[in-house]
Amino acid sequence: MLIAIPDILSKAEVAEFRRIMDAETWEDGRSTSGAQSAEVKQNEQLPPDGATARKLGERVVVALTRNPLLIAAAVPLHIFPPLFNRYGPGKYFGEHVDNCIRGDHLTGLRIRTDLSVTLFLSEPDEYDGGELIVEDYYGQHKVKLPAGHLVLYPATSLHSVTPITRGTRVSSFFWIQSMIKDPLARRLTFDMDNALQTLVERLGRNDPEVRKMTNIYHNLIRYWADV
Repeated sequence: MLIAIPDILSKAEVAEFRRIMDAETWEDGRSTSGAQSAEVKQNEQLPPDGATARKLGERVVVALTRNPLLIAAAVPLHIFPPLFNRYGPGKYFGEHVDNCIRGDHLTGLRIRTDLSVTLFLSEPDEYDGGELIVEDYYGQHKVKLPAGHLVLYPATSLHSVTPITRGTRVSSFFWIQSMIKDPLARRLTFDMDNALQTLVERLGRNDPEVRKMTNIYHNLIRYWADV
Protein backbone atom coordinates (compact mmCIF):
# COMPACT_ATOMS: atom_id res chain seq x y z
CA MET A 1 0.00 0.00 0.00
CA LEU A 2 1.52 3.26 -1.19
CA ILE A 3 -0.15 6.38 0.19
CA ALA A 4 0.62 10.06 -0.40
CA ILE A 5 -0.26 12.21 2.62
CA PRO A 6 -0.44 15.99 2.10
CA ASP A 7 0.49 18.89 4.36
CA ILE A 8 2.48 17.16 7.06
CA LEU A 9 4.48 20.38 7.27
CA SER A 10 3.25 23.81 6.22
CA LYS A 11 5.11 25.87 3.61
CA ALA A 12 6.36 28.13 6.42
CA GLU A 13 7.67 25.14 8.35
CA VAL A 14 9.40 23.78 5.24
CA ALA A 15 11.05 27.16 4.65
CA GLU A 16 12.27 27.23 8.26
CA PHE A 17 13.61 23.68 7.99
CA ARG A 18 15.48 24.55 4.81
CA ARG A 19 16.96 27.71 6.31
CA ILE A 20 18.27 25.76 9.31
CA MET A 21 19.55 22.88 7.18
CA ASP A 22 21.32 25.13 4.66
CA ALA A 23 23.50 26.49 7.46
CA GLU A 24 24.71 23.01 8.45
CA THR A 25 27.64 20.88 7.30
CA TRP A 26 26.49 17.76 5.45
CA GLU A 27 28.23 14.38 5.32
CA ASP A 28 28.40 11.40 2.97
CA GLY A 29 25.01 9.67 2.99
CA ARG A 30 26.59 6.23 2.98
CA SER A 31 27.40 6.51 6.69
CA THR A 32 23.98 5.09 7.61
CA SER A 33 23.67 2.54 4.80
CA GLY A 34 23.89 -1.21 4.84
CA ALA A 35 26.55 -2.97 2.78
CA GLN A 36 24.35 -3.47 -0.30
CA SER A 37 22.77 -0.03 -0.44
CA ALA A 38 26.08 1.76 0.21
CA GLU A 39 27.31 0.51 -3.16
CA VAL A 40 24.50 2.32 -5.03
CA LYS A 41 24.07 5.42 -2.85
CA GLN A 42 25.32 8.85 -3.87
CA ASN A 43 23.91 11.63 -1.70
CA GLU A 44 24.53 13.72 1.41
CA GLN A 45 22.84 13.77 4.79
CA LEU A 46 22.77 15.78 7.97
CA PRO A 47 24.84 14.01 10.65
CA PRO A 48 22.15 11.76 12.18
CA ASP A 49 23.36 12.23 15.75
CA GLY A 50 23.77 16.00 15.40
CA ALA A 51 21.62 18.45 17.31
CA THR A 52 20.02 19.88 14.15
CA ALA A 53 18.87 16.51 12.78
CA ARG A 54 17.53 15.49 16.18
CA LYS A 55 15.60 18.72 16.79
CA LEU A 56 14.10 18.81 13.31
CA GLY A 57 13.31 15.10 13.55
CA GLU A 58 11.39 15.65 16.78
CA ARG A 59 9.32 18.31 15.03
CA VAL A 60 8.56 15.90 12.20
CA VAL A 61 7.39 13.23 14.66
CA VAL A 62 5.08 15.73 16.39
CA ALA A 63 3.61 16.65 13.00
CA LEU A 64 3.05 12.97 12.19
CA THR A 65 1.20 12.25 15.43
CA ARG A 66 -1.30 15.04 14.76
CA ASN A 67 -2.16 13.76 11.27
CA PRO A 68 -5.22 11.43 11.31
CA LEU A 69 -4.56 10.00 7.85
CA LEU A 70 -1.00 8.98 8.77
CA ILE A 71 -2.19 7.40 12.01
CA ALA A 72 -4.94 5.46 10.23
CA ALA A 73 -2.63 4.22 7.48
CA ALA A 74 0.39 3.30 9.62
CA VAL A 75 -1.07 2.57 13.09
CA PRO A 76 2.41 3.44 14.41
CA LEU A 77 4.00 1.73 17.37
CA HIS A 78 7.50 3.18 16.93
CA ILE A 79 8.81 5.93 14.64
CA PHE A 80 12.54 5.89 13.94
CA PRO A 81 14.20 9.30 14.50
CA PRO A 82 13.87 11.04 11.12
CA LEU A 83 16.99 11.52 9.01
CA PHE A 84 17.59 14.20 6.37
CA ASN A 85 19.28 13.92 2.98
CA ARG A 86 19.90 15.95 -0.15
CA TYR A 87 20.74 15.15 -3.75
CA GLY A 88 22.55 17.58 -6.03
CA PRO A 89 23.27 17.21 -9.77
CA GLY A 90 24.51 13.73 -10.62
CA LYS A 91 23.48 12.28 -7.25
CA TYR A 92 21.16 9.28 -7.01
CA PHE A 93 20.27 6.21 -4.98
CA GLY A 94 20.19 2.99 -6.97
CA GLU A 95 17.72 0.18 -6.47
CA HIS A 96 17.87 -1.24 -2.94
CA VAL A 97 15.79 -2.55 -0.06
CA ASP A 98 15.83 -1.00 3.40
CA ASN A 99 17.25 -2.89 6.37
CA CYS A 100 14.62 -4.99 8.10
CA ILE A 101 15.76 -3.83 11.56
CA ARG A 102 16.99 -0.34 12.44
CA GLY A 103 18.63 0.64 15.69
CA ASP A 104 19.29 4.07 17.16
CA HIS A 105 22.28 3.93 19.48
CA LEU A 106 21.47 7.26 21.17
CA THR A 107 18.06 6.13 22.44
CA GLY A 108 18.47 2.35 22.31
CA LEU A 109 15.38 2.12 20.12
CA ARG A 110 15.23 -0.90 17.79
CA ILE A 111 12.39 -1.26 15.34
CA ARG A 112 11.14 -3.63 12.69
CA THR A 113 10.86 -1.50 9.55
CA ASP A 114 7.33 -2.17 8.33
CA LEU A 115 6.91 1.12 6.48
CA SER A 116 9.32 3.49 4.76
CA VAL A 117 8.59 7.21 4.64
CA THR A 118 9.89 10.05 2.49
CA LEU A 119 8.89 13.59 3.48
CA PHE A 120 9.64 15.99 0.63
CA LEU A 121 11.30 19.30 1.56
CA SER A 122 11.87 20.61 -1.99
CA GLU A 123 9.18 21.70 -4.43
CA PRO A 124 8.99 19.60 -7.61
CA ASP A 125 10.05 22.54 -9.80
CA GLU A 126 13.26 23.03 -7.77
CA TYR A 127 14.89 20.01 -9.39
CA ASP A 128 14.77 17.69 -12.40
CA GLY A 129 15.06 13.95 -11.88
CA GLY A 130 15.04 12.76 -8.29
CA GLU A 131 11.84 10.74 -8.54
CA LEU A 132 11.33 8.09 -5.90
CA ILE A 133 10.68 4.81 -7.73
CA VAL A 134 8.84 2.17 -5.70
CA GLU A 135 8.33 -1.33 -7.12
CA ASP A 136 5.52 -3.66 -6.13
CA TYR A 137 3.47 -6.44 -7.71
CA TYR A 138 1.70 -3.89 -9.91
CA GLY A 139 4.90 -2.44 -11.39
CA GLN A 140 6.87 0.75 -10.79
CA HIS A 141 5.43 3.88 -9.18
CA LYS A 142 7.10 7.28 -9.61
CA VAL A 143 6.68 9.68 -6.71
CA LYS A 144 7.57 13.38 -6.67
CA LEU A 145 5.43 15.36 -4.24
CA PRO A 146 5.14 19.01 -3.18
CA ALA A 147 7.24 20.17 -0.24
CA GLY A 148 5.61 19.27 3.08
CA HIS A 149 3.91 16.16 1.66
CA LEU A 150 5.05 12.61 2.34
CA VAL A 151 4.74 9.17 0.83
CA LEU A 152 4.28 6.05 2.93
CA TYR A 153 5.12 2.69 1.36
CA PRO A 154 6.08 -0.88 2.38
CA ALA A 155 9.68 -1.14 3.53
CA THR A 156 9.76 -4.52 1.81
CA SER A 157 9.68 -2.77 -1.58
CA LEU A 158 12.65 -2.38 -3.86
CA HIS A 159 13.02 1.35 -4.45
CA SER A 160 15.41 3.96 -5.83
CA VAL A 161 15.90 7.69 -6.43
CA THR A 162 16.65 8.66 -10.02
CA PRO A 163 19.68 10.86 -10.81
CA ILE A 164 19.31 14.61 -10.35
CA THR A 165 19.97 16.57 -13.54
CA ARG A 166 19.17 20.07 -12.20
CA GLY A 167 18.73 21.66 -8.78
CA THR A 168 18.66 20.04 -5.37
CA ARG A 169 16.27 17.53 -3.83
CA VAL A 170 15.99 17.73 -0.03
CA SER A 171 13.92 15.33 2.06
CA SER A 172 13.49 13.58 5.37
CA PHE A 173 13.38 9.80 5.45
CA PHE A 174 12.61 7.33 8.21
CA TRP A 175 10.78 4.14 9.11
CA ILE A 176 7.74 3.11 11.11
CA GLN A 177 7.00 -0.08 13.01
CA SER A 178 3.25 -0.59 12.93
CA MET A 179 1.15 -2.06 15.71
CA ILE A 180 -0.33 -4.21 12.94
CA LYS A 181 2.45 -6.32 11.43
CA ASP A 182 0.37 -7.94 8.69
CA PRO A 183 0.13 -5.58 5.70
CA LEU A 184 -3.23 -6.97 4.54
CA ALA A 185 -4.74 -6.49 7.99
CA ARG A 186 -3.32 -2.96 8.07
CA ARG A 187 -4.87 -2.23 4.66
CA LEU A 188 -8.26 -3.58 5.78
CA THR A 189 -8.33 -1.43 8.92
CA PHE A 190 -7.31 1.60 6.87
CA ASP A 191 -10.11 0.99 4.35
CA MET A 192 -12.60 0.49 7.17
CA ASP A 193 -11.48 3.70 8.87
CA ASN A 194 -11.99 5.65 5.64
CA ALA A 195 -15.45 4.15 5.17
CA LEU A 196 -16.34 4.96 8.77
CA GLN A 197 -15.33 8.59 8.36
CA THR A 198 -17.62 8.84 5.33
CA LEU A 199 -20.51 7.32 7.29
CA VAL A 200 -19.91 9.68 10.21
CA GLU A 201 -20.16 12.67 7.88
CA ARG A 202 -23.36 11.31 6.38
CA LEU A 203 -25.13 9.88 9.43
CA GLY A 204 -23.38 11.30 12.50
CA ARG A 205 -21.37 9.52 15.18
CA ASN A 206 -24.42 8.46 17.18
CA ASP A 207 -26.16 6.59 14.41
CA PRO A 208 -26.71 2.99 15.64
CA GLU A 209 -25.06 1.38 12.61
CA VAL A 210 -22.11 3.73 12.82
CA ARG A 211 -21.64 2.72 16.46
CA LYS A 212 -21.71 -0.96 15.47
CA MET A 213 -19.15 -0.44 12.71
CA THR A 214 -16.95 1.59 15.07
CA ASN A 215 -17.08 -1.25 17.55
CA ILE A 216 -16.05 -3.75 14.86
CA TYR A 217 -13.19 -1.48 13.77
CA HIS A 218 -11.77 -1.18 17.28
CA ASN A 219 -12.16 -4.90 17.90
CA LEU A 220 -10.23 -5.68 14.72
CA ILE A 221 -7.44 -3.34 15.85
CA ARG A 222 -7.52 -5.04 19.25
CA TYR A 223 -7.31 -8.47 17.60
CA TRP A 224 -4.47 -7.65 15.21
CA ALA A 225 -2.40 -5.19 17.25
CA ASP A 226 0.92 -6.31 18.67
CA VAL A 227 2.05 -3.84 21.33
